[in-house]
Formats: sequence, C-alpha cells, structure tokens
Amino acid sequence: MRFRLLLPLLVLAALATPALAQRVVLMTHDSFAVSRDVLDAFTDATGIEVVLLQAGDAGAALNRAALTRARPVADVLFGVDEGLLVRARDALVFEPYRSPELDAVAPAYRIADDDLATPVTVGFVTFNLDRAWFAATGAPVPSSLADLADPRWADLTVVTDPATSSPGLSLLLGTIGAWGPDAAFDWWGALRANGLAVRAGWSDAYYGDFTRYGGDRPIVLSYASSPAAEALFAEEPVDPDAPPTLNLRCSGCSVRQVETAGVLRNAANPEEARRLIDFLLQEPFQADVPLSMFVYPVRTGVALPETFDRYAEVPRAEELMPLPDALDGATVAGWIERWTDVVLQGR
Repeated sequence: MRFRLLLPLLVLAALATPALAQRVVLMTHDSFAVSRDVLDAFTDATGIEVVLLQAGDAGAALNRAALTRARPVADVLFGVDEGLLVRARDALVFEPYRSPELDAVAPAYRIADDDLATPVTVGFVTFNLDRAWFAATGAPVPSSLADLADPRWADLTVVTDPATSSPGLSLLLGTIGAWGPDAAFDWWGALRANGLAVRAGWSDAYYGDFTRYGGDRPIVLSYASSPAAEALFAEEPVDPDAPPTLNLRCSGCSVRQVETAGVLRNAANPEEARRLIDFLLQEPFQADVPLSMFVYPVRTGVALPETFDRYAEVPRAEELMPLPDALDGATVAGWIERWTDVVLQGR
C-alpha cells in the first residue's frame, strides 16, 4: 500500500559517481518507496550503489525470483510477508542471514526462525471506507466483515487477488485462521454473490475502483494506516477528527502483515546484499518507512511522525485475525486455488 503523491520512486537509487565499483540490486514490489537521501547516505557510507528493480506485485516479484534462482537478476528481495514466506521457502530463493541489527527488532515481528527473511516493515491489512461517499449517499456504514456480504452493501467492495497481491493473500489467510476453511470460503462465496470486485494489485483497486479516486467502490481492501496518507496529501484542510477515509473497525477485521527482505541464493553480490539488509533495519531507513510506505517500522524506539500519531490506527488485539497454524506451501497453494474457484469462477 503506497500513495502516488509520495516522494518519487527511485529507479536508480542512491545515484553515485561512475567510479563506484560496488553495487547491489534490490528487487521489490511496485509499491516500495524510500527517500532519496536515505539511500544516498548508505552509498556515501559504504561506496555501494543501490539499484532498484521493480517486479510487479509482491507475488509476481517472488515468482520472478524463483524463476531466476539459478542466475538471480537481483541480490536482495523485499516484500515477502508471512503468507508468501512459505512459497519462498519451497522455491529455495533465499539463503540464511542473521543481521546483527535484528536484536533491535521486536521479537513478535521475527517471523523466520531460520533467518531466511529479515523483518523490515509491519502493516495491518483492513478495509478502508470513503467517508464522503457514505455521507453523501446516506448509506449505512458497515460494521463487520459479515456486513460486506449483506445485500445492503451489494456492489460496493473491491479486494485484491491472493494469487498476485500480498494484502489479498493476508485477508484470505486471516479469514481461514479466524473461522476455519469451510466458514471462510462460505463468506467469500457470499461476498462474490454480493457483487465483489477483484483486482490484481493494491494500486489497481485503490486508484482504479475506490470512489476517492473516481471509481464506484467505496469499500477497498487496504491498510489501517491509509487514512494517515489521505490526510497528509489531502488538497483541502482535513478535520483532525475526520480524515477522508476511515477503517472498518470490528472484532476480527484486520490482519497483521510483516514484510521482509532476504539475500537471494546465488546472488552476484552477497556481501553487499548482507550490508543492505543491515541498513534496512537501521534507524535512518526505519524512520523513513512511515511517510514513504505508510506502514510501520519494526525497529523498537523509532519515533513516528505526527501524521501517524493522529490518523493512523493500530488495530487492537481483538480486531486482528490470526493466521492459520503451521502454514506450508502446498496448503496455501490449495487455498488460493479454492479461492479462485469460489470467487473468480463461482463454483
């Protein structure tokens, strides 16, 4: 989840002089963002040029890493979360690395005991609502996930495909973890019958279908911190108590999502890759995360900007859906196939 009016994404990050001999290629999903001066500082300190390679949504980026495993096109992959990590393990794309900076990360965010993937950011997947649309139409505001399948909210919701989108996969796994597979797929089937729209990635849904940006869907799968971005980049002054979007708040409405980075197996520049992983956990990068990517840093003690303190929401424990226990690649792949049958094929 990233917003178009952020600092421009770098295609060649930390532009350096031609004399630089060291480089590291960081492959990311298309929503990765970082301030220019942050990567410039890394290059100045290490002499390592960082080249950003955007590879589509998080699932597509992982697929590319898997297909090029023998001769990787990058040294580090960013964007693998809890749901995608099982696929990354099965594909053997990462080699273990334990950063000395990991000690500064909250233990709850260390999702890879085998050190194949290092936590970098944490966000909370949830549904965002267009406050102005609901006010203008007088439509009732939903107050649960069950409401989204109610005919009163027919044709109003858009989500992302779990086969290609990490927020979409997080929501799928959250519903299964909370309710079990049968009840979860019953809900997904009811959502389809209620006019659900599905898009490949977050940007497609948020900027293409969400009514805030000219679409016809006032309910979009996004992040609990999205209202902070909407408030920061609003063209008109924002009521401190009423940002342009609000979150669906209820028991079991959100899913925690930790995004990681890992050193790619057979990387051409493994030492530089490990130094970049260290940097992603250091305070300059971590402090840049909130206003560049509108998710949270994982390093303890990093101060949040005022916009986050005022508008971003961390769901309470009872609002979070647990992920299923003992995830494995085959099981997740089977759930995605079943989701495709139920939601896209209507079977």
